[in-house]
Parts: sequence; structure tokens; C-alpha cells
Amino acid sequence: MANVKIVTDSLADIPLSLMQGLDITIVPCTVQVGNKTYRDKLDLDTEGFYRLLASTPKPPTTSNPAVGVFEETYRQLARTSRQIISIHVASSLSGTFNSARLAAQSVKQDAPVMIEVVDSQQLSMAQGWLAVQAARAAARGANLMQIIELVESLRGRPRLIAMLDSLQYAQRSGRLGKAAGMVGAMLNVKPLLSIARGEVLPLGAARTQQAALERLVEIATEQGLSQEVAVVHCYAEVLARRLKYLLVAQVPNAQVTLAETGPVSGTHVGPGVVGLAWLTPK
Repeated sequence: MANVKIVTDSLADIPLSLMQGLDITIVPCTVQVGNKTYRDKLDLDTEGFYRLLASTPKPPTTSNPAVGVFEETYRQLARTSRQIISIHVASSLSGTFNSARLAAQSVKQDAPVMIEVVDSQQLSMAQGWLAVQAARAAARGANLMQIIELVESLRGRPRLIAMLDSLQYAQRSGRLGKAAGMVGAMLNVKPLLSIARGEVLPLGAARTQQAALERLVEIATEQGLSQEVAVVHCYAEVLARRLKYLLVAQVPNAQVTLAETGPVSGTHVGPGVVGLAWLTPK
């Protein structure tokens, strides 16, 4: 068993295929639909979420995990380890990092444990790859300081680029950032976005889904692909498999994993989103 415990949140979208053999604790964010609150990916899957959404007139709202939830998580992990690294969604996009930070401060006051909380400055599997790399290092026997150094050295390398089926959800959530200027100019086209250092940035647009998928592969290869790539999607598995096919045709040695977002991310981006997440080479 690894001496260092790895914690992240449900927005990392790490698929079970990558979790196997790794000691990663996932703390769920929450989504409220109507008068009921659901834990991301635990109480409600993406398909169930969109079925429920169709019958609910009021838009859902999302929340980061409460400080108390993180405190409970850290205290439980501290029973078997004195070293924890907690890697979370960009603080500019969610209050999750701050909740984790406050919880770590509280737990460290009365427990002999070291807790390092890291702002990934990313989302989805661009965040998830950092947690996976940290967990792999922990499994090899690395200590907390070594894993912190590893994550810091990797933090500028995650990339996330995506095609949105519509800007409707992202516009409503208020998280478009510098991409907000795309609204109104994106009728009948597929907007392309990226996340860099916690900011949502425009990458242009494509006239068709196929052109958008091809452009994503072009951008990824231009930026430099690593061997491992995640195709991330929001209730769009058919599109995700098509994007995987295009990527493998271009980069035959790529190890491509499918990863699906949950209801919390779906609230902000909507169905039909597909993208690529990877760590650029050194």
C-alpha cells in the first residue's frame, strides 16, 4: 500500500480503467436539481441527470464539496497515512480548492499529518492526469515531498481542448471567461475551447461536427501529444469514439482512454461535449 494518499474531486473525471491498482480518493461535488441534492457520479449518472433535467423547469445548481466533507476524508486517510496530497479543479472555476485548503488547515491543527493541497489550474482529465501521475509515484514508494515536486514539475503540461455542441450552458454558468466574446458569433457552428492556467480560452470554431473533431486532433498534434491521451465526453459516447478513431489514425501508438464527465460538469457545458486531455511531452 502506498505511504502517500492521493485525493482529488469528481471533476477530475478519472475513469475506472485508470483507477485500477491506484490509491486515489475521489471527493464528490454536488448538483441540486429541483429540491434534491445529488453527489456527482454517485447518486446520479449522466444519463439519469439529463432525463431528470428534461422534467425540471428550473436550471440545476452545483456546489463544491463542503469543508466538513474534506475534513472527514482527511481524518479517515490519516488513520493509515501521515502524508496526503490533494489535487483539485482550478480555483478560478470552483471553490473546491479553497474548501480543501481550509479543511487541511483544520485537520493539521489536531492530527500529526502532512496535507498538501494543489490547485491543478485545470479541469476534467487535464486535472485527472496529475492525480494519476501522483498515485503512480506513490505506488512506486515516493514520499510526499517527491510527489509534490513531481506534480509541480507537471503542472504546466496538462492540456484540455474541447468542442461544445452549444454555448448555451457555458454562457448560463458564467464560466466562459475570455471566451465570452464568442457568444452571438457562434450560431450554427461548433465552438472550440481550451483551458489554460484556469482560464477558458477560445480556439475558434468549425462548421460541422466532423470538422470540429478533425480540428481537435490537429491542435493536439501541433501542441505535442504524449503517449497517453483521454477522450473526454459529456453524454456523447458516439462522438467520443469517433474522435478516438481519428486520433489513433493520426497517432497510432497513442494509448487512448475514454472518460465521461458527470452531472456537475454537465450542468456547465451541456450534453454533446467532446474533447482531448493529455500531458504534453517535456
